[in-house]
Amino acid sequence: MVPDPRSGQSELAQRAKVPTGSIQIKPGETGRLIVLFPYSPERVAKIKTVLGRTWHHKEKYWTVPHTDGVLAHLLALFTGGPIAVDPSLRPVRAPANRELPPGPEIIRVAAPSPTLLDRVRQAIRARHFSHRTEEAYVGWIKRFITCNNTRHPAEMDEAEIGRFLSSLASEAHVSASTQNQALNALLFLYREVLGKDIGYVNGVVRAKKPRRLPVVLTKEEVKRVLHCLSDTPWLMAMLLYGAGLRLLECCRLRVKDIDFSQHQIVVRAGKGNKDRYTMLPTAAKEPLLRHLQVVKGQHQKDLRRGLGGVALPSALERKYTHAGKEWGWQWVFPASSHYTDRITGEQRRHHLHESVLQRAFKEARLKSGIAKPASCHTLRHSFATHLLEDGYDIRTVQELLGHKDVSTTMIYTHVLNRGGRGVHSPADRLGLEVESPSGQPE
Repeated sequence: MVPDPRSGQSELAQRAKVPTGSIQIKPGETGRLIVLFPYSPERVAKIKTVLGRTWHHKEKYWTVPHTDGVLAHLLALFTGGPIAVDPSLRPVRAPANRELPPGPEIIRVAAPSPTLLDRVRQAIRARHFSHRTEEAYVGWIKRFITCNNTRHPAEMDEAEIGRFLSSLASEAHVSASTQNQALNALLFLYREVLGKDIGYVNGVVRAKKPRRLPVVLTKEEVKRVLHCLSDTPWLMAMLLYGAGLRLLECCRLRVKDIDFSQHQIVVRAGKGNKDRYTMLPTAAKEPLLRHLQVVKGQHQKDLRRGLGGVALPSALERKYTHAGKEWGWQWVFPASSHYTDRITGEQRRHHLHESVLQRAFKEARLKSGIAKPASCHTLRHSFATHLLEDGYDIRTVQELLGHKDVSTTMIYTHVLNRGGRGVHSPADRLGLEVESPSGQPE
């Protein structure tokens, strides 16, 4: 049926009419699906769990990427209600005992129920947890189910949870923090997904949490390691040590986060999804400016080739569709190659992978002859330690590191390296000469 051109509506808009009480899934523009439904907060919350979705305010419908599995995912999201799927889309099997009413344009199907792990992922994304938290929680839930002969968690309770957690400590010998992460994953599963309140888990063998002191490099050792680095790894290591950044915070820096006039760096969405300010080391300013000139040239070449996009956080990509190609949103340390986004199909640049600096740092540490088991994070420990040695107060160091509680920062007070807690030994005040085993003064 050809739409009347006098109506002022496009063919796509003509197709996007919402039937009362039903949900429609139709083909849209190339690589997109139109999803229409009568408004309800529950349905809006469900569609927002789909990556790459876009709300079209003028036309009053949603579009989602038409990629592998997205149709089945939509049917799982809106299970329980009438769903109409355009027949031109990929066919979906209906149950054998359900007759399909005749219709030339749409068919009605029964949506499959989402799997347990799909429900877990939806619940995590609805709460805006990080991707790493999602992967960790799903991994622990899989391991819990496997250890109980693939029984459904709804059939289990505190006893099975207790045995699983105890086995982690007594048999797998995991650390206390790992055991706590597994416990948090299972509590999230039962409380937020299954709606089952888990009481106190009795009889759990708890992994003992040791009190460890951080590995810290001296200023001379930091200088030796930096001397063995060059180019981008040297600049990243300078920011880790000179600004107290975490490794991923450094990798995820964007051009707009560097304020050269104020000599500061804005750390966006750090640990705990918190923002903070820290200093921009003067020693890194000129090298960083030269580095950004090279990155900008690379970005301009990408734009001329029709590329130059990066991923944006949260809903910004939907609100500002072209912001991903702006200079301010580019990564300070971009990857050397592009990747294809699995949702949009667009070629983009990711930030440099953290393993690049990790390998370079390890090689530099070995080359410099340092025996301490130092890693990239050791530079952050050294940053805090050397600030305290220089007389800065602990609250200032806490703010620069982004610690929630000052007790976390207190671990660096051991570092003043004057014996014990900065106390001089009374033996040093006796004025005695040190004697060798032979009895002769040295």
